[in-house]
Amino acid sequence: MNISAPFIRRPVATSLLTAALLLSGALAFRMLPVASMPEVTYPVIMVSANLPGASPETMATAVATPLERMFGRIAGITQMTSNSQLGSTFIVLVFELSRDIDGAARDVQAAINAARGQLPANLPNNPNWRK
Repeated sequence: MNISAPFIRRPVATSLLTAALLLSGALAFRMLPVASMPEVTYPVIMVSANLPGASPETMATAVATPLERMFGRIAGITQMTSNSQLGSTFIVLVFELSRDIDGAARDVQAAINAARGQLPANLPNNPNWRK
């Protein structure tokens, strides 16, 4: 017996069955508890450091590079970007979605403390961070 034979012999029933399947699929899709475009907030920490009067090159080599080396040891970083300007540098750390942002903040503070000996002595303040 051919499995498609009953469907060929009864085209109206086949059409109704197809319509019922499409309708139940559409209803089931609407009842899914998942958003089609969920809002995702990535765990991001921004670090900034200021050294008044320093050139962008000095900020990049003397401030950003030691910090980036220490931040590179932190687990769960998916992206790290830095921008050095006249007298300031900014480093953006993006973590994995599964990473706890508070734990990441503690790791960032520990890395800043560890890098303090490699930073210029005339740096007025420790680099600061914010979530």
